[in-house]
Amino acid sequence: SANIGINYGQVANNLPSPQRVVQLIRSTTIRKVKLYDANPLVLSAFAGSSVEFIVTVKNEDITSLLDYQVALKWASENVALYMQSSPIKIISVGNQVLTEANVSSSVHTQLVTVMTNLHTALDDLKLSHRVFVSTSHSMAILGKSFPPSDGEFKDSITKPVMLPLLRFLNQTGAPFMVNIYPYFSYKAKPLDISLAYALFLTNNGVTDSKSKLHYDNLFDAQVDAVYSAMSKLGFTNIPVLVSETGWPSNGSPIELAASVSNAMTYNRNLVKHIQSGAGTPMRPKQELQVFIFALFNENKKPGPTSQRNFGLFRPGDLSTVYDIGILQGHSTSPS
Repeated sequence: SANIGINYGQVANNLPSPQRVVQLIRSTTIRKVKLYDANPLVLSAFAGSSVEFIVTVKNEDITSLLDYQVALKWASENVALYMQSSPIKIISVGNQVLTEANVSSSVHTQLVTVMTNLHTALDDLKLSHRVFVSTSHSMAILGKSFPPSDGEFKDSITKPVMLPLLRFLNQTGAPFMVNIYPYFSYKAKPLDISLAYALFLTNNGVTDSKSKLHYDNLFDAQVDAVYSAMSKLGFTNIPVLVSETGWPSNGSPIELAASVSNAMTYNRNLVKHIQSGAGTPMRPKQELQVFIFALFNENKKPGPTSQRNFGLFRPGDLSTVYDIGILQGHSTSPS
Protein backbone atom coordinates (compact mmCIF):
# COMPACT_ATOMS: atom_id res chain seq x y z
CA SER A 1 0.00 0.00 0.00
CA ALA A 2 2.37 2.63 -1.30
CA ASN A 3 -0.01 5.50 -0.59
CA ILE A 4 -0.82 4.60 3.02
CA GLY A 5 1.33 5.97 5.84
CA ILE A 6 0.92 6.29 9.59
CA ASN A 7 1.30 9.03 12.19
CA TYR A 8 3.71 8.13 14.98
CA GLY A 9 2.46 10.42 17.74
CA GLN A 10 4.27 10.32 21.06
CA VAL A 11 2.04 12.11 23.59
CA ALA A 12 2.28 9.21 26.03
CA ASN A 13 4.46 7.94 28.87
CA ASN A 14 4.28 4.23 28.06
CA LEU A 15 5.60 4.01 24.52
CA PRO A 16 7.93 1.25 23.32
CA SER A 17 11.49 2.09 22.29
CA PRO A 18 12.01 3.32 18.74
CA GLN A 19 13.86 0.04 18.03
CA ARG A 20 10.70 -1.93 18.87
CA VAL A 21 8.65 0.45 16.75
CA VAL A 22 10.93 -0.26 13.77
CA GLN A 23 10.16 -3.98 14.15
CA LEU A 24 6.44 -3.22 14.50
CA ILE A 25 6.34 -1.09 11.34
CA ARG A 26 8.32 -3.73 9.45
CA SER A 27 5.67 -6.31 10.39
CA THR A 28 3.14 -4.19 8.47
CA THR A 29 2.87 -3.17 4.82
CA ILE A 30 3.33 0.50 5.77
CA ARG A 31 6.52 2.22 4.63
CA LYS A 32 5.70 5.88 5.32
CA VAL A 33 5.76 7.45 8.77
CA LYS A 34 4.89 10.97 9.88
CA LEU A 35 6.48 12.44 13.01
CA TYR A 36 5.38 15.51 14.98
CA ASP A 37 9.02 16.51 15.42
CA ALA A 38 12.33 15.32 13.98
CA ASN A 39 13.30 13.07 16.87
CA PRO A 40 16.90 11.89 16.26
CA LEU A 41 16.33 8.71 18.31
CA VAL A 42 13.51 7.71 15.97
CA LEU A 43 15.26 8.72 12.75
CA SER A 44 18.46 6.91 13.66
CA ALA A 45 16.56 3.79 14.84
CA PHE A 46 14.91 3.58 11.40
CA ALA A 47 18.24 3.85 9.54
CA GLY A 48 18.31 1.44 6.62
CA SER A 49 14.69 0.30 7.13
CA SER A 50 13.48 1.76 3.78
CA VAL A 51 10.76 3.70 5.65
CA GLU A 52 10.16 7.23 4.33
CA PHE A 53 9.47 10.11 6.72
CA ILE A 54 7.57 13.32 7.08
CA VAL A 55 9.25 15.33 9.83
CA THR A 56 7.74 18.38 11.52
CA VAL A 57 9.02 21.72 12.75
CA LYS A 58 7.21 22.12 16.07
CA ASN A 59 4.79 25.07 16.21
CA GLU A 60 6.81 26.72 18.97
CA ASP A 61 10.01 26.54 16.87
CA ILE A 62 8.63 28.20 13.72
CA THR A 63 9.52 31.79 14.66
CA SER A 64 13.19 30.93 15.28
CA LEU A 65 13.49 29.71 11.66
CA LEU A 66 12.84 33.23 10.35
CA ASP A 67 16.61 33.48 10.75
CA TYR A 68 18.01 31.78 7.64
CA GLN A 69 21.06 30.45 9.48
CA VAL A 70 18.80 28.76 12.02
CA ALA A 71 16.71 27.26 9.19
CA LEU A 72 19.88 25.99 7.50
CA LYS A 73 21.06 24.44 10.78
CA TRP A 74 17.62 22.82 11.29
CA ALA A 75 17.66 21.32 7.80
CA SER A 76 21.26 20.10 8.20
CA GLU A 77 20.71 18.47 11.61
CA ASN A 78 17.19 17.10 11.10
CA VAL A 79 17.15 16.21 7.42
CA ALA A 80 20.54 16.13 5.68
CA LEU A 81 22.07 14.01 8.43
CA TYR A 82 19.56 11.18 7.85
CA MET A 83 19.04 11.25 4.09
CA GLN A 84 21.37 8.32 3.39
CA SER A 85 19.72 6.05 5.94
CA SER A 86 16.12 7.23 6.54
CA PRO A 87 14.85 9.13 3.54
CA ILE A 88 12.88 12.23 4.52
CA LYS A 89 10.33 13.22 1.89
CA ILE A 90 8.56 16.19 3.42
CA ILE A 91 9.15 18.78 6.13
CA SER A 92 5.88 19.98 7.64
CA VAL A 93 6.35 23.47 9.06
CA GLY A 94 4.09 23.17 12.08
CA ASN A 95 0.81 21.35 12.58
CA GLN A 96 -2.53 23.16 12.23
CA VAL A 97 -0.72 26.48 12.73
CA LEU A 98 -3.59 28.56 11.33
CA THR A 99 -6.27 27.05 13.55
CA GLU A 100 -4.56 26.14 16.85
CA ALA A 101 -5.75 28.44 19.62
CA ASN A 102 -2.29 28.70 21.21
CA VAL A 103 -0.48 29.87 18.05
CA SER A 104 -0.35 33.66 17.80
CA SER A 105 -1.53 35.27 14.57
CA SER A 106 1.94 36.73 14.00
CA VAL A 107 3.12 33.16 13.36
CA HIS A 108 0.47 32.84 10.59
CA THR A 109 2.18 35.53 8.56
CA GLN A 110 5.64 34.06 9.27
CA LEU A 111 4.68 30.63 7.98
CA VAL A 112 5.50 31.06 4.29
CA THR A 113 8.74 32.92 5.03
CA VAL A 114 9.92 30.00 7.16
CA MET A 115 8.84 27.49 4.49
CA THR A 116 10.81 29.48 1.92
CA ASN A 117 13.85 29.59 4.22
CA LEU A 118 13.77 25.81 4.62
CA HIS A 119 13.36 25.28 0.88
CA THR A 120 16.36 27.56 0.23
CA ALA A 121 18.33 25.69 2.90
CA LEU A 122 17.50 22.37 1.19
CA ASP A 123 18.66 23.95 -2.06
CA ASP A 124 21.97 24.90 -0.45
CA LEU A 125 22.26 21.34 0.87
CA LYS A 126 21.52 19.98 -2.63
CA LEU A 127 18.35 18.31 -1.35
CA SER A 128 15.53 20.49 -2.69
CA HIS A 129 14.84 18.02 -5.52
CA ARG A 130 14.27 15.24 -2.96
CA VAL A 131 12.57 16.92 0.01
CA PHE A 132 9.40 19.01 -0.14
CA VAL A 133 8.36 21.68 2.35
CA SER A 134 4.70 22.02 3.32
CA THR A 135 2.49 22.49 6.42
CA SER A 136 -0.43 20.47 7.82
CA HIS A 137 -3.83 22.16 8.12
CA SER A 138 -7.05 21.26 9.85
CA MET A 139 -10.33 21.51 7.94
CA ALA A 140 -11.09 24.59 10.06
CA ILE A 141 -9.12 26.64 7.48
CA LEU A 142 -12.23 26.39 5.29
CA GLY A 143 -14.98 28.95 5.69
CA LYS A 144 -17.29 26.71 3.67
CA SER A 145 -16.96 23.01 2.94
CA PHE A 146 -20.43 21.91 1.82
CA PRO A 147 -21.38 21.20 -0.87
CA PRO A 148 -17.81 20.35 -1.95
CA SER A 149 -17.97 22.70 -4.94
CA ASP A 150 -18.57 25.59 -2.49
CA GLY A 151 -15.33 24.86 -0.61
CA GLU A 152 -13.43 28.05 0.15
CA PHE A 153 -10.80 29.25 2.59
CA LYS A 154 -11.73 31.56 5.46
CA ASP A 155 -11.60 35.20 4.38
CA SER A 156 -9.29 36.18 7.22
CA ILE A 157 -6.47 33.92 6.01
CA THR A 158 -7.00 33.93 2.23
CA LYS A 159 -4.93 36.95 1.18
CA PRO A 160 -2.34 37.11 3.96
CA VAL A 161 -1.53 33.39 4.12
CA MET A 162 -3.25 31.06 1.66
CA LEU A 163 -2.32 32.89 -1.55
CA PRO A 164 1.43 33.07 -0.82
CA LEU A 165 1.31 29.52 0.59
CA LEU A 166 -0.32 28.10 -2.55
CA ARG A 167 2.13 30.01 -4.76
CA PHE A 168 4.98 28.44 -2.81
CA LEU A 169 3.55 24.89 -3.05
CA ASN A 170 2.84 25.39 -6.76
CA GLN A 171 6.38 26.60 -7.48
CA THR A 172 8.09 23.85 -5.50
CA GLY A 173 5.80 20.93 -6.40
CA ALA A 174 4.95 20.25 -2.74
CA PRO A 175 1.55 18.84 -1.72
CA PHE A 176 -1.18 20.63 0.24
CA MET A 177 -1.42 18.76 3.55
CA VAL A 178 -4.74 18.54 5.38
CA ASN A 179 -6.10 16.57 8.34
CA ILE A 180 -9.50 15.07 7.50
CA TYR A 181 -11.74 13.44 10.11
CA PRO A 182 -15.22 12.35 9.05
CA TYR A 183 -15.59 11.14 12.66
CA PHE A 184 -15.61 14.70 14.04
CA SER A 185 -18.05 15.91 11.36
CA TYR A 186 -20.40 13.04 12.15
CA LYS A 187 -20.07 13.60 15.90
CA ALA A 188 -20.94 17.29 15.44
CA LYS A 189 -23.96 16.67 13.18
CA PRO A 190 -25.27 13.12 13.64
CA LEU A 191 -28.74 14.14 12.42
CA ASP A 192 -27.41 15.59 9.15
CA ILE A 193 -24.70 13.03 8.33
CA SER A 194 -25.37 9.32 8.11
CA LEU A 195 -22.91 7.03 9.87
CA ALA A 196 -22.75 4.81 6.76
CA TYR A 197 -21.70 7.86 4.69
CA ALA A 198 -18.94 8.64 7.21
CA LEU A 199 -17.73 5.00 7.30
CA PHE A 200 -17.58 4.32 3.51
CA LEU A 201 -20.51 1.88 3.88
CA THR A 202 -23.30 1.45 1.35
CA ASN A 203 -25.62 4.49 1.49
CA ASN A 204 -27.57 6.77 -0.82
CA GLY A 205 -24.79 9.31 -0.83
CA VAL A 206 -25.05 13.01 -1.53
CA THR A 207 -25.21 14.84 -4.85
CA ASP A 208 -23.51 18.23 -5.04
CA SER A 209 -26.31 20.45 -6.34
CA LYS A 210 -23.87 22.75 -8.15
CA SER A 211 -21.31 20.39 -9.70
CA LYS A 212 -23.85 17.51 -9.98
CA LEU A 213 -21.09 15.17 -8.78
CA HIS A 214 -22.24 12.31 -6.57
CA TYR A 215 -20.48 11.48 -3.29
CA ASP A 216 -20.86 8.15 -1.57
CA ASN A 217 -18.54 8.97 1.35
CA LEU A 218 -17.74 12.00 3.47
CA PHE A 219 -13.97 11.64 3.10
CA ASP A 220 -14.08 12.33 -0.66
CA ALA A 221 -16.44 15.25 -0.12
CA GLN A 222 -14.02 16.84 2.33
CA VAL A 223 -10.99 16.30 0.09
CA ASP A 224 -12.89 17.86 -2.82
CA ALA A 225 -13.88 20.86 -0.68
CA VAL A 226 -10.13 21.50 -0.32
CA TYR A 227 -9.58 21.12 -4.09
CA SER A 228 -12.44 23.61 -4.65
CA ALA A 229 -10.94 26.13 -2.25
CA MET A 230 -7.59 25.96 -4.08
CA SER A 231 -9.26 26.15 -7.51
CA LYS A 232 -11.13 29.31 -6.50
CA LEU A 233 -7.74 30.98 -5.99
CA GLY A 234 -6.52 29.72 -9.37
CA PHE A 235 -4.51 26.68 -8.25
CA THR A 236 -5.61 23.45 -9.90
CA ASN A 237 -2.42 21.38 -9.97
CA ILE A 238 -1.43 21.14 -6.31
CA PRO A 239 -1.96 17.59 -5.01
CA VAL A 240 -3.70 17.05 -1.68
CA LEU A 241 -1.97 14.83 0.88
CA VAL A 242 -4.15 13.74 3.81
CA SER A 243 -1.70 14.18 6.68
CA GLU A 244 -4.07 12.70 9.29
CA THR A 245 -7.28 10.72 9.22
CA GLY A 246 -8.66 8.08 11.53
CA TRP A 247 -11.43 7.00 13.86
CA PRO A 248 -11.36 6.40 17.63
CA SER A 249 -11.92 2.89 18.97
CA ASN A 250 -13.24 4.10 22.32
CA GLY A 251 -14.79 7.21 23.82
CA SER A 252 -16.88 8.51 26.68
CA PRO A 253 -20.62 7.62 26.62
CA ILE A 254 -21.49 10.93 24.92
CA GLU A 255 -18.99 10.39 22.11
CA LEU A 256 -21.18 8.94 19.44
CA ALA A 257 -19.79 6.16 17.30
CA ALA A 258 -16.38 5.85 18.97
CA SER A 259 -16.05 2.06 18.91
CA VAL A 260 -13.68 -0.68 17.81
CA SER A 261 -16.03 -1.87 15.07
CA ASN A 262 -16.53 1.62 13.62
CA ALA A 263 -12.79 2.39 13.79
CA MET A 264 -11.99 -0.87 12.04
CA THR A 265 -14.67 -0.27 9.40
CA TYR A 266 -13.49 3.27 8.69
CA ASN A 267 -9.80 2.50 8.40
CA ARG A 268 -10.27 -0.76 6.46
CA ASN A 269 -12.56 0.93 3.95
CA LEU A 270 -10.24 3.93 3.75
CA VAL A 271 -7.30 1.66 2.87
CA LYS A 272 -9.36 -0.13 0.19
CA HIS A 273 -10.58 3.18 -1.20
CA ILE A 274 -7.05 4.61 -1.45
CA GLN A 275 -5.61 1.37 -2.87
CA SER A 276 -8.33 1.29 -5.55
CA GLY A 277 -6.78 4.42 -7.07
CA ALA A 278 -10.26 5.82 -7.72
CA GLY A 279 -9.36 9.34 -6.58
CA THR A 280 -12.31 11.60 -5.75
CA PRO A 281 -15.29 12.71 -7.87
CA MET A 282 -13.56 16.01 -8.63
CA ARG A 283 -10.16 14.38 -9.26
CA PRO A 284 -10.88 10.87 -10.50
CA LYS A 285 -7.84 8.58 -10.79
CA GLN A 286 -5.58 11.12 -9.06
CA GLU A 287 -3.38 9.34 -6.53
CA LEU A 288 -3.97 10.36 -2.95
CA GLN A 289 -1.51 9.79 -0.12
CA VAL A 290 -3.07 9.27 3.29
CA PHE A 291 -1.49 9.05 6.76
CA ILE A 292 -3.64 7.21 9.30
CA PHE A 293 -3.81 8.59 12.81
CA ALA A 294 -2.30 6.92 14.71
CA LEU A 295 0.22 4.19 15.43
CA PHE A 296 -0.49 4.02 19.18
CA ASN A 297 -3.15 4.96 21.68
CA GLU A 298 -1.57 7.98 23.42
CA ASN A 299 -2.43 8.15 27.12
CA LYS A 300 -1.30 11.74 27.71
CA LYS A 301 -3.38 13.42 25.00
CA PRO A 302 -5.67 16.04 26.50
CA GLY A 303 -9.37 16.30 25.71
CA PRO A 304 -12.17 13.73 25.64
CA THR A 305 -11.56 9.97 25.95
CA SER A 306 -11.60 9.46 22.18
CA GLN A 307 -8.39 11.53 21.83
CA ARG A 308 -6.46 8.81 23.67
CA ASN A 309 -7.95 6.02 21.56
CA PHE A 310 -7.02 6.60 17.92
CA GLY A 311 -4.22 4.02 17.83
CA LEU A 312 -4.04 0.88 15.73
CA PHE A 313 -1.70 -0.69 18.31
CA ARG A 314 -1.46 -0.79 22.11
CA PRO A 315 1.85 0.63 23.31
CA GLY A 316 2.42 -2.01 26.03
CA ASP A 317 2.50 -5.34 24.20
CA LEU A 318 2.21 -3.91 20.65
CA SER A 319 -0.98 -5.93 20.14
CA THR A 320 -3.44 -4.65 17.54
CA VAL A 321 -6.44 -2.73 18.86
CA TYR A 322 -8.08 -3.99 15.65
CA ASP A 323 -6.77 -5.28 12.33
CA ILE A 324 -7.19 -3.15 9.20
CA GLY A 325 -5.33 -5.48 6.86
CA ILE A 326 -1.89 -3.87 7.01
CA LEU A 327 -0.06 -6.72 8.75
CA GLN A 328 2.36 -8.57 6.46
CA GLY A 329 0.65 -11.59 4.94
CA HIS A 330 -2.82 -10.54 6.17
CA SER A 331 -3.83 -8.26 3.36
CA THR A 332 -7.53 -7.48 3.04
CA SER A 333 -6.95 -5.95 -0.37
CA PRO A 334 -8.54 -7.82 -3.28
CA SER A 335 -6.18 -10.55 -4.41
